[in-house]
Amino acid sequence: MANTKTFLLPDLGEGLPDATIVEWYVREGDTIRLDDNLVSMETAKAVVDVPSPVSGKVLALAGAAGDVITTGAMLAEFELDASQPQRAEGQDTGHHHGAPTRKGVGSQDPAPDDRVVASTEGGAIEQTGKSPPEEKSEPGEGERADSGTVVGAMQASDQVHAEAAVSSGGVRAMPAVRALARKLKVDLSRVRGSGADGVVTMADVKQAAADGSASAPAGAAAARPSSPAGQARGTAAPRGQASPTRTPEQRTAMSASGRPMRTQSPSVTATGQPEPLRGVRRNMARVMADAHAKVVPTTLVDDADIHAWHPGNDMTARLVRAICAAARAVPALNAWFDGDGLTRTLHPHVDLGIAVDTADGLFVPALRNADLLDARGVREGVDRLRAQVEDRSIPAAELGGHTISLSNFGMFAGRYATPVVVPPSVAIVAAGRGRHQMVPVVGGFESRKVIPLSLTFDHRACTGGEAARFLKALLDDLALPE
Repeated sequence: MANTKTFLLPDLGEGLPDATIVEWYVREGDTIRLDDNLVSMETAKAVVDVPSPVSGKVLALAGAAGDVITTGAMLAEFELDASQPQRAEGQDTGHHHGAPTRKGVGSQDPAPDDRVVASTEGGAIEQTGKSPPEEKSEPGEGERADSGTVVGAMQASDQVHAEAAVSSGGVRAMPAVRALARKLKVDLSRVRGSGADGVVTMADVKQAAADGSASAPAGAAAARPSSPAGQARGTAAPRGQASPTRTPEQRTAMSASGRPMRTQSPSVTATGQPEPLRGVRRNMARVMADAHAKVVPTTLVDDADIHAWHPGNDMTARLVRAICAAARAVPALNAWFDGDGLTRTLHPHVDLGIAVDTADGLFVPALRNADLLDARGVREGVDRLRAQVEDRSIPAAELGGHTISLSNFGMFAGRYATPVVVPPSVAIVAAGRGRHQMVPVVGGFESRKVIPLSLTFDHRACTGGEAARFLKALLDDLALPE
């Protein structure tokens, strides 16, 4: 066994590509025993403790609290202590070692066990019952070394031919960057590199070309002779007089560059400090972008007349009941759709996703078997889910697998919306803020209480007629007194 061991961040069972460091339980130089807590990590769904995969001395830690670590990247490095217990070579650790098995939102088979068991490799293994091969003390002795992707490198094997930054004239830049600078007539010696160790990057060259702050000497960009076309684009000269030609020193940065450039008002300044998205908000951004790219959304809106309601009706419970009734009438919207395989799964039960807004971001826990619950059961279930979301104790398995969703944004403000359908589900109902409006009746007008409803559906999976009938069934149930 090697004297040192590098521990890569394992897949924490969430199907997410990274996690955020919350708190280290050790410092560099400390000693730790096998399976003692090493670090607390936050994912989009939970905060979990990652145990140590070895016993020994901590040589290096990947980052500080708040840093985002990619799954499979180095988390910690250890010097092994032979006198302390170690995990046997080839022993099944119970976690995954290969490429992680990604489970998207709405996975049909959430893992029942959310334990995180550490290993020195990270990632995920197939549960085949086979022991992993023994480690080799040196790469190449029957084992290929880690071949992670390297920026600026192309590999067909473990031999990497990397393009390095070349230093010339006191400026460090890749050959491709130097070629771009020549093309854009940018003097690299006047460009401040933003890359590691002051390396000039492509972005640095493009920015210098745009703002004219590092233009090449005037001799390198001689003035072009004037032409009738050029005069037409500039200020017209008086008849009989030649158009004056400005010297390079008199020309603006835009005209000197010879090409259009982006400009902005001098008063436009950044007033805030950019910050990376973490945890729930980071996952929300990914899920929304994925939904936007995959779904073909269409929205129908209407008002539900609840004038006949008796006092004491629970708004959320009635909305849940109405969605379940509409799902029975038109099952096409209580379904999952696989856009790659073009298959549709209709569900006989309703697992209703309830959108819960928090300061950390959006959660969508599932109210299981909502079609079997009465009003009291719905209220207790919704309250339980909200409480678990607020204290971050909700199981990861409850944050996916919904068959249709509800967003009751009207408790804050707004009438109608275009809520986002998250695959594989095909529909979401959004309820706006209730109001009174004048309704024509026999003999005149009446003021009636209405709830504005918005139904967004994936038009790949269901027709406009199915969506309209679903909305009609929703309105009919909400119109009942009880």
